[in-house]
Amino acid sequence: MTAFDEATAVTPLGEGSFAAASDARWDTPRGPNGGFLAAIVLRAIEAHLDDASRPARSITLHYLRPPQAGPVRVDVVVERSGRTLTTLSARLMQEGKLCVIAIGAFARAFPVSARFAAPMPIVPPASEVPLSEPHPGAPPIRHRFNMRHAIGSEPFSGGEEALSGGWMSLHEPQALDAPALAFFADAWLPPIFARLETPLAAPTIDLTIHFRDPAAAGALAPDRPVLGVFRTDYAADGLAESDGELWSPGGVLLAHSRQLMLLLPLDGA
Repeated sequence: MTAFDEATAVTPLGEGSFAAASDARWDTPRGPNGGFLAAIVLRAIEAHLDDASRPARSITLHYLRPPQAGPVRVDVVVERSGRTLTTLSARLMQEGKLCVIAIGAFARAFPVSARFAAPMPIVPPASEVPLSEPHPGAPPIRHRFNMRHAIGSEPFSGGEEALSGGWMSLHEPQALDAPALAFFADAWLPPIFARLETPLAAPTIDLTIHFRDPAAAGALAPDRPVLGVFRTDYAADGLAESDGELWSPGGVLLAHSRQLMLLLPLDGA
């Protein structure tokens, strides 16, 4: 198992409940990364569903409170299971307090011929983009994966657009399953940082991920990176959205995401 597999692993407790752990090595300045928690929830849902023919197609998570480092519990319920699509809900708890609530859709491919996609942004291949080293004092999560900045301005540089992205990979070769894609969907720095000049915290309120091509993701070699592209077009009242895309090196859209973030001072005031 990779470090990511171990950190997001779940253990069955029976009747749709699973034990897991919130690992501080994957924390942001304000607690566990939202994509990391989404990966744990997805592991529990996949284990309860136990049907490889129905891969994850969509998940929406709302983050109520950040769990502390230590044990958590995920309770999964099948809300409906049809001939092709199964809908499940999940609740991540710690010491009786609800931390994350989620609902996901898992389905076989539908027999419809429509298939098209906009092209991947034109960027140099990962091998031609230098590795972005973590800044001193970067949160623990930044030390868990590789970043190669290829799109947009540097964080807190006052750029013209809230646009950022580049190549991402975990430190160990990792199968690109739904939990790994969920992590990458929230691992990159918020794109609004490219437009700001003063550092802020940006904890996630809600996160939705659509998994667009599970077969293509599963066929990628574990050592291949993904290209993440993230944009914020609107910020007001201390809230901002982030729209993201995850692409394979060959130009296949693997997932796209949308989240709503709070914008808060780093000191928590």
